[in-house]
Amino acid sequence: MSYHVRRWRLHAMIERIPKSHRYRVTNLGLRTAGFFTRTYSRILRPGLEEYRAFPLQRPLRRSFDKPDQEAKSWVEQAKLAA
Repeated sequence: MSYHVRRWRLHAMIERIPKSHRYRVTNLGLRTAGFFTRTYSRILRPGLEEYRAFPLQRPLRRSFDKPDQEAKSWVEQAKLAA
């Protein structure tokens, strides 16, 4: 845990409360957390639900499957066992 606390402090996500062993979240930390929360709830979660609901008919599914198909083709070209 101390590793993560140190990283958050160095990135100005949290700051130490003077003369204590406690930390508080900075404005940057709150904005960053809000950004990632909104990104997940507005973009990632609906996109993944669309991916699961219509597995063969959506462009998002094709976008997710393309890297997998490319990796399989590289393995076949190199004659490696998957």
